[in-house]
Amino acid sequence: MTIVKTCGKLYWAGEYAILEPGQLALIKAIPIYMTAEIESSEVYRLYSDMFTYSVDMRPDSSYALIQETVALVEDYLTAQGVDLQPFSLDIRGKMEREGKKFGLGSSGSVVVLVIKAMLAFYERPAERDLLFKLASAVLLKRGDNGSMGDIACIVSEALVLYQSFDREKVAQWLEKEDLPTVLARDWGFSIRSVEPALDFDFLVGWTKEVAVSSHMVKQIKNNMNTSFLQASKETVDSLVKALHEGQEEKIMELLEQASQLLENLSSDIYTPSLRQLKNASHDLKAVAKSSGAGGGDCGIALSFDQDSTTLLKKRWADLGIELLYQERIGHDDESEG
Repeated sequence: MTIVKTCGKLYWAGEYAILEPGQLALIKAIPIYMTAEIESSEVYRLYSDMFTYSVDMRPDSSYALIQETVALVEDYLTAQGVDLQPFSLDIRGKMEREGKKFGLGSSGSVVVLVIKAMLAFYERPAERDLLFKLASAVLLKRGDNGSMGDIACIVSEALVLYQSFDREKVAQWLEKEDLPTVLARDWGFSIRSVEPALDFDFLVGWTKEVAVSSHMVKQIKNNMNTSFLQASKETVDSLVKALHEGQEEKIMELLEQASQLLENLSSDIYTPSLRQLKNASHDLKAVAKSSGAGGGDCGIALSFDQDSTTLLKKRWADLGIELLYQERIGHDDESEG
């Protein structure tokens, strides 16, 4: 039996703008994991703890994402000259509590997880860019409207600067050309690890509200104009420089700027709970903002001294915001869930 795992992710900056080709986003891997166990079997058996039953490869609407991922990876393996065989795949780790999702990128995690499991099962190499392209291909074929930033972060398991590619163009390639040809092409994305040159606490607060991502994304995307896109790209670029150079004040200022850009884009992004989460960092040596699509789910904070961290956690707790995750960055990278 082979066991693999994938993490979750949260955006620090660049949300919404990243939906446009060539834009930048800063995205952090969160070590809250989904795991998959895969082993040889006489017949296909796919199981996820999201559901109460298992399936084979006969189409099932609940398991469509997993089945389509299996089918695409089998296309890839066949082209590599691999003899296919049935397997049993067991997926666990819902990234939710009481039926409410954390918003850590669960669908992206599932796709990457299935790909990693299958490549491990067939003892094939799983380079980062290959994982990224295979997972993106699955989602593009499904008509997914996401930026693929979550995939970029999940395959890297780090804090990454992601530059987005032209998804429409790649989707057209996938329709017209065979998979090996498309995988061999240059898609025009870039994924780079970012290593901050200073110590600080990274905190994730969960509002327990569920963001309605795809519906909201469509509406808010219409509000984007060139000045928003340019400002977002410059902010993310400057933020990465400030992290690399260890400029505490600049980091706080730029995250505040990123937050303001989102707020100006749409009033739907900051729900009352997310606004409270953000305002709780006011007067502290810390900065907090919404993360991802907004409208619920999680917010993040960076805190630059122990007193600020302690106070922020207390304020969040008093507001009913759950501390989902905390990590010391730039130090010994000790984290606590």
